[in-house]
Amino acid sequence: TWQVWAIYMVLAANLSEEQVLKQACPSCDATQLCNCSSMGLDFVPPGITGKITVLNLAHNRIKHIRSQDLQQAVNLRALLLQSNEISSIDKDSFCSLGKLELLDLSNNSLAHLYPAWFGHLFSLQHLHLQGNSYRDLGESSPFSSLRNLSSLHLGNPQFSTIRQGNFEGIEFLDKLWIDGGNLSQYEPGSLKLIKKINHMIINVRSINIFSAIVMDILHSVTWLEVREIKLEIGKKSMVQNSTLPFRIRKLTFKDASFTDQYISRIIVLLKEIKTLQEIEAIDCVLQGKGAWDIEEITSSGQSFVETVSVINIMIQNFHLFFDLDGMESQINKLKRLTIASSKVFMVPCKLAKHFSSLLYLDFHDNLLVNNRLNETICRDAWPSLQTLNLSQNSLKSLKQTANSVTRLPKLVNLDISQNNFGDIPDVCEWPQTLKYLNLSSTQIPKLTTCIPPTLEVLDVSANNLKEFGLQLPFLKELYLAKNQLKALPGAAPVPNLVAMSIRRNKLNGFSREEFEGAQVGAVHLSLMECHRSLVVSSICVLLFLVILILVAVGYKYHAVWYLRMTWAWLQAKRKPKRAPLKDICYDAFVSYSENDSDWVENIMVRELEQACPPFRLCLHKRDFVPGKWIVDNIIDSIEKSHKTLFVLSEHFVQSEWCKYELDFSHFRLFDENNDAAILVLLEPIQSKAIPKRFCKLRKIMNTKTYLEWPLEEEQQ
Repeated sequence: TWQVWAIYMVLAANLSEEQVLKQACPSCDATQLCNCSSMGLDFVPPGITGKITVLNLAHNRIKHIRSQDLQQAVNLRALLLQSNEISSIDKDSFCSLGKLELLDLSNNSLAHLYPAWFGHLFSLQHLHLQGNSYRDLGESSPFSSLRNLSSLHLGNPQFSTIRQGNFEGIEFLDKLWIDGGNLSQYEPGSLKLIKKINHMIINVRSINIFSAIVMDILHSVTWLEVREIKLEIGKKSMVQNSTLPFRIRKLTFKDASFTDQYISRIIVLLKEIKTLQEIEAIDCVLQGKGAWDIEEITSSGQSFVETVSVINIMIQNFHLFFDLDGMESQINKLKRLTIASSKVFMVPCKLAKHFSSLLYLDFHDNLLVNNRLNETICRDAWPSLQTLNLSQNSLKSLKQTANSVTRLPKLVNLDISQNNFGDIPDVCEWPQTLKYLNLSSTQIPKLTTCIPPTLEVLDVSANNLKEFGLQLPFLKELYLAKNQLKALPGAAPVPNLVAMSIRRNKLNGFSREEFEGAQVGAVHLSLMECHRSLVVSSICVLLFLVILILVAVGYKYHAVWYLRMTWAWLQAKRKPKRAPLKDICYDAFVSYSENDSDWVENIMVRELEQACPPFRLCLHKRDFVPGKWIVDNIIDSIEKSHKTLFVLSEHFVQSEWCKYELDFSHFRLFDENNDAAILVLLEPIQSKAIPKRFCKLRKIMNTKTYLEWPLEEEQQ
């Protein structure tokens, strides 16, 4: 009775926990993804089981993570705990999360980080720890066991110290983000332990801390992004004592503040990093007027940077900004230049002529007007330019714009979209090399022969076009979306067209003539295009035959039996090798064929169980648990028995039962290399008569002593 009561209590407890989980997180019911975010929870709800792979507990009021909270969540891949009030975590709270790949503990109240939390997270790839209250990472590395870590985000407004050894155990990172706005102490060499970082983001205000970090990471970081730094004048070299060779290729400043003096100095210092190819400035403030130290910059030698991007830079006195006269020697190797959303209204002709190697120029979202564009693209300016983006400016005349870009002899791609041209002339001059033209959203009401005939790609989307009849013999792609077209363009004017977008127009129908094109004889179609149904049918028939052959081969060679036994064996391997003595219930488990049951039950069992002292035997007829899988019954019976008696006969090795079920006991028993097996030959049997699957049984018959039941009664 007490056993039944205990089982009832366990089931009731489990049921109540599942009900609590379902009430707290309705989405957890019968799903692998459990979303418990923004539920007002004060604790991790009970009932979290191994079926859950994603658990979202973000934006709650959880203060403490206990050891037992996640103990059953062994298949968890992602655990989101951000934006709670967590101040303490039991050291073994995550010990069962060996499959966890993402852990987010950001924006909580953790005052310390302990290595024990992460000691069993062998699969962890992404770790977010930012926005807590810890001041440092401890005396050693909290991350030493995270060998698969790919991205790490840490730091907070109180974070002030990085020590040597804090990153021990981490060799490679795809992304490292350190919020160190108030970082005041950095021990040199702390980041040198990491061999490779693809992208590192660091918020830092101190120029001294920044310089120390740069010296440590030049050999490991490919892309360095620095945020919120207030750059001051510094004379110290950035590469002093740095490990060669350098790896850094790209440097980004975001939300930074520059003075004229520091611009001059940083240009000189960055020339020491000869691997640096790209510089980017985003959402930055330039406090000066362009009064840079041209003499110092020029005397420091040639720059190796090939790409410069300046996006949304704020120049407080941009109308007073100098024309950068004297910088010509620093730009002649530049290949790609982007100056976007920065109120640029012109580039002096003298400066533009020295961009001799520039291939790509992006001036989108600025203040360029046609007369300033004419000066910016003066004769002999930008001689190598192939791609020009002038979208989102203040250009009004398409004819003047075309005349200006005609001075670019190598121009291939031109984007002048989102300018308000409003009108289009009948004739324009363009570069003979132009192949791509974007005129979308320019308010043009029609298309004329102003459009260059050399184009391969034309985008005139989002205008007021009512028809299209241009002769463009080389055109391959045509974009006409969001216009007023009522009929498809004719095929004859664009004979080489491959792709056309005509969505969101006013097409009501199609005439037969609109679809007349190349004759069938000139069209080359694949077998799939011509005979789709035949090909699909053939594939289905072949697939059916392959499956049929696999089933037949599997049946002949007992593949299903092998699979079932292998699965059962793998499950058994996870169990303890031998049950504790207190769990041993039987002296022996008897393995026999049903055809030999008369001898087993009426002779052997009666003699042994009525002996003095009596032996307790386990028989499948009498002692197996009803309703339990047969293989599990066999495993449990063997584990709860001191010995296993095999009653061998011709019936034993030929019966289907022995072939497909009972032979599992051999896997378990002989794998342990013990002597728990007792073999009794009920009748003479040759070892070669035993099926090959019983290879271990054949081996034990050839190497160990076994009993033979004699036919003579006096010897029995």
